[in-house]
Amino acid sequence: MQSIPVAVLGATGTVGQKFAVLLQDHPLFEIRELVASPRSAGKSYADACLWKQDQAMPESLRSMVVKSTDERLSSSVLFSGLDSSVAGPAETNYAESGHFVISNSKNHRMDPDVPLVIPEVNSDHFALIERQPYKGAIVTNSNCSTMFLAMVLAPLHRTFGVAAVQVTTLQAISGAGYPGVASMDILGNVIPYISDEEEKLETEAARILGTLGPDGVEPASFAVSAQCTRVPVFDGHTETVSIRFDEPAAPEAVAKALREFRGPPQELGLHSAPSAPIVVTEQRDRPQPARDVWTGNGMVTVVGRIRRCSVFDVKMVLLGHNTVRGAAGAAILNAEALCAMGYIPA
Repeated sequence: MQSIPVAVLGATGTVGQKFAVLLQDHPLFEIRELVASPRSAGKSYADACLWKQDQAMPESLRSMVVKSTDERLSSSVLFSGLDSSVAGPAETNYAESGHFVISNSKNHRMDPDVPLVIPEVNSDHFALIERQPYKGAIVTNSNCSTMFLAMVLAPLHRTFGVAAVQVTTLQAISGAGYPGVASMDILGNVIPYISDEEEKLETEAARILGTLGPDGVEPASFAVSAQCTRVPVFDGHTETVSIRFDEPAAPEAVAKALREFRGPPQELGLHSAPSAPIVVTEQRDRPQPARDVWTGNGMVTVVGRIRRCSVFDVKMVLLGHNTVRGAAGAAILNAEALCAMGYIPA
């Protein structure tokens, strides 16, 4: 099968670099263009990019000349890791020009006609593309913390009905991009505020688990109360979650529902899809970022310490890789699903 030519927008940033790593040797997509800010345009990727990944920069990209966002692109699919300060109008312009924009940026997530999708959970929302006014389209994935919460809530909401959620996040510094948080602020410390993060968690999860109808997406009715913190961990967002259900649910039943959960990416055998999107651990002191963040190549949500809650019904601990499943990997899986479902011609 001939590869689909793709471009990476925001290619020199943290998420853009992760796209470069994850798309290396991908069976469906081939990076043909790299796009970044005007200060990087015209340089080779090796010269423009301060590479911060564990793997070496792909040789195929080192000499590729970086383009600016005002240049015409030939790739049909664009993976966007653009900063939110420029992503909104840039992604709109690309979609109007006929490109398929798969975005990790926040700007269009809550647009009524833009799908906000976790393909295991709400792949039917891709149909919103047909209501967009563009020659191309825009599709988004969720905020990194929302990703793991919504993944876990989906099978529980379907099985027991979720009535209310309280979540506290312990978010890795890589989520702030490079250079992230100043060392004197984060070392030996917890910062109890991340701009806009709590609002994203409280709105995005309900939209993802909402119902698609003739008037758009009707958000799920449960309430989410979120408190977000930054902690001195490099990769991996941990979340402590308490859930109240519409119907009584024992911890054992909750664990069973999570273990058995599968979605279209698993059914379709998509390249980036883990065999199971949720892994439940029985170990009392897990999950831990240092030991569990790369479960399923970073595409899995790891759940542990499922037990009764004295205020709500059940409480647990979640963990996910924020720059893989919470960012670039999520966008790539969305694109794979869109191809498999016929929205993007192979």
